[in-house]
Amino acid sequence: MLFNSFNFLVFFLPLALLLFFAVGRFSGKLARWVLALLSFAFYAYWDVRFLPLLLGSIAVNYLLGAAIASWTSQGRSAAARWACAAGIAANLLLLGFFKYANFFVDTARSLGADWSLPHIVLPIGISFFTFTQIAYLVDAYAGKVKEYSLGDYALFVSYFPHQIAGPILHHHEMMSQFRALQRPRFSLADFQVGLSVLGIGLVKKVLFADPLADLADPVFSAAQYGGTVQFFEAWCATLAYSLQLYFDFSAYSDMAIGISLMFGIRLPINFDSPYKATSIIEFWQRWHITLSRFLRDYLYIALGGNRHGHARRYLNLFATMALGGLWHGASWNFLLWGALHGLYLIVNHAWRTLTAARPAPSGAQRVIARTAAWLLTFVAVALAWVFFRAATLESAFHLLSIMIGREGVALPPAVAGAAASTWGIVGRPDWLGSFPAARGGALLAVLLLVCLVLPNVQQTFRLHQPALLHGKTPPSAPAGLTWRPTLAWAFALAAGLGVSLSRLGNDSQFLYFNF
Repeated sequence: MLFNSFNFLVFFLPLALLLFFAVGRFSGKLARWVLALLSFAFYAYWDVRFLPLLLGSIAVNYLLGAAIASWTSQGRSAAARWACAAGIAANLLLLGFFKYANFFVDTARSLGADWSLPHIVLPIGISFFTFTQIAYLVDAYAGKVKEYSLGDYALFVSYFPHQIAGPILHHHEMMSQFRALQRPRFSLADFQVGLSVLGIGLVKKVLFADPLADLADPVFSAAQYGGTVQFFEAWCATLAYSLQLYFDFSAYSDMAIGISLMFGIRLPINFDSPYKATSIIEFWQRWHITLSRFLRDYLYIALGGNRHGHARRYLNLFATMALGGLWHGASWNFLLWGALHGLYLIVNHAWRTLTAARPAPSGAQRVIARTAAWLLTFVAVALAWVFFRAATLESAFHLLSIMIGREGVALPPAVAGAAASTWGIVGRPDWLGSFPAARGGALLAVLLLVCLVLPNVQQTFRLHQPALLHGKTPPSAPAGLTWRPTLAWAFALAAGLGVSLSRLGNDSQFLYFNF
């Protein structure tokens, strides 16, 4: 079930809210069970065959976590360590079978092995609930897990606003909120803010992200199937996909936050205007924040972090990002995308080390330096997205070779023809009004400005804090863009929701549903 579908917005969400708060008047515990059952129904809507997989994973990890926490508190560290290792291995094997078995078999066959395997369907959301539960087991072994009921744990793992595409939840952030729901009462303030955030997310998805696919998809398809792609087409398609993924993931993150807040529960922030970053380090502090946190806390630090010198630190960074890339999907494209970001981070950290003693620029130099840093960061991220989006390695490298000019640089015919005329003598170049690339270029420019200039949800709703911010206070938005329960805001959001709902039609998946 998609957040941007009539079934969810008109039927499931209102029914879920009604049942949750109706039952909550009598029992908070029962209300939490109702919310867990609704989350199971939400998951089963995709494919009921995989519901037993989710239920079994929850049951096994809950029992293992309880045993590990008990053994740790009793000083039985050996038993706890083996149980934790077994639990992590079981989770990774489950994820590996469903997500990577076909990839490994196909790779082996390309190397000459005579292997075969029936096509395995990837259960939706398995990457997210697997990582959530691995973190739970590790924290249980570290003595950071308190005793939780099965119902609260089941809700923690299956909670439907985060279920399909994150954020990756941490038990200490969520369990206290669930247990605080002793007699959940409907809050008009939370509902108003939640509905507003949901509406902004829906506008981003339907009016911003989805139309960008029309600019990106034909060019990536042409690169894959041997079609002709020009230099400027390749760059426009890459920029279009960069913005499509940005608004698509931002939309899902906003909608998840808004939906959850309607139930009185705050999800952790997962998206914080990453295209405003002026370094790759900052980019990963803003993009998919909960995944970055998981990779740092449970992989990078476990590998040794920065405790064994610069060389080991850089190796750990590279390995962490390469595996993070592979987490996104079972292909060499994702592995190379992650490895490329690993190299970016190594260069970024090395540069910071080399320039640490230099005085910071000031005045105009500071503006120039920040602008150059932003441009370099954005271009590096956009180039890496080519591997993320392309269907094959060959098409990714083909598109990149076009983008660096190895196959020539030529203006689109309509633009070249218009440029040959003299403005004011021959007349207004007709490509400004009719040439699709001009309209597409204008759209890309406007949406890039939206990313760079407008405040994000955390800033717009700063006074109401719709998400958990990890102790980070967002900067204030301009007064006119700070949300308040006024008629002007109600009218603007109602108009955005109305237009978005009228364009739903054929529901389009969020891009991160594939990971």
